[in-house]
Amino acid sequence: MMQAITLSVSIDRDWRDLYEAIWRPKAFPRWASSGLAQSTLELTGDVWKARGPAGEVTIRFTPHNAFGVMDHTVILEDGTEVDVPLRVIRNGDGPEVALTLFRQPGMSDEKFAADADWVRRDLATLAQRFAA
Repeated sequence: MMQAITLSVSIDRDWRDLYEAIWRPKAFPRWASSGLAQSTLELTGDVWKARGPAGEVTIRFTPHNAFGVMDHTVILEDGTEVDVPLRVIRNGDGPEVALTLFRQPGMSDEKFAADADWVRRDLATLAQRFAA
């Protein structure tokens, strides 16, 4: 098992409305500046292609659903698959957006901390750009 941390942000907006605004892969570049926003996402068959910090990546996204699940798997050029659980969760009248970050094998403490900082910045951007 890999070490994991879950980072989240509360957003002042209806949770279903937020999910509808951000679940599509094309919406990710509006807030995910640390990784997927560094290039455009292009649909190729049933996967998306993008250029990430570690080179070209392929991404499989969870289809639209009634539960706020936005999980995706990033496949690196070397074939490594990185699972990214991402959820829009009802929190009273608004949503909590939670992303679980897994420490990948061989990842240094510094790299894991830097990735967590990226996620925090992305979630802050999401809250700023998509609040009601």
